[in-house]
Amino acid sequence: MKTLLRTVIATVALLATAAQADPKAVEAALKTALPTIKPDTITESPIKGIYEVVVGARLFYVSEDGRYLMQGSMVDLKSREDLTEKKLGNARLSALQKLGTDKMIVFKPKIFKHFVYVFTDIDCGYCRKLHSEIDQYLKEGIEVRYLFFPRAGKDTDSYFKAVTVWCAKDRNEALTKAKSGENLAKKQCPNPIDEHMELASAMGANGTPMIVTEKGAILPGYVPAAQLTKMLEEKTDALPEGVEEKADKVEKK
Repeated sequence: MKTLLRTVIATVALLATAAQADPKAVEAALKTALPTIKPDTITESPIKGIYEVVVGARLFYVSEDGRYLMQGSMVDLKSREDLTEKKLGNARLSALQKLGTDKMIVFKPKIFKHFVYVFTDIDCGYCRKLHSEIDQYLKEGIEVRYLFFPRAGKDTDSYFKAVTVWCAKDRNEALTKAKSGENLAKKQCPNPIDEHMELASAMGANGTPMIVTEKGAILPGYVPAAQLTKMLEEKTDALPEGVEEKADKVEKK
């Protein structure tokens, strides 16, 4: 993320020669300086002279003259609405949909009502607690779409466990066994684990489980099935006040 920001900041400086930039001009400059970075959208923000740039699950703002780059929340004080979070929610969902459920491990309920994406780590305690209650989520009609985010990083024991599960003949069964502590015979095959990790990092993941709702909101930690259902049906974007965040944090190196 830091590397992307440094590169984008350098690119934005190139736009300073344009007295009046527009979306196409900003896009052209970004393509020239950052051929590997492809903005999904470049649009005018609610603030005149400020453009909103979405790259995957990331969002930042660029001034019309290309001199300034800004990150953070844009809040409408009149409506008390966080405009950035709303756009980020759409960006997260778009990125997840682009990845596709064929690159996820999906547990489907008999009667579908809601869905959530869950970034998980096989060795995470709260992840294991969540999965031990998977039948409760399915009973509530919640489809659980798993992606992997080994907190220890790439080429670690947790990472190889994720690869092993993905390479199993029955991924759902293998995931359940691995999360119950069973040691599975190590396997290797083409897999999307790195894509999962990159996407989680782009969303600012710093622990697991990390739940992304059907609206694109992030719930940083374990949420019981009944409570999650209530939040989804009430369209709540955050944990209620007084509820403790229950997640295992990324391991510091």
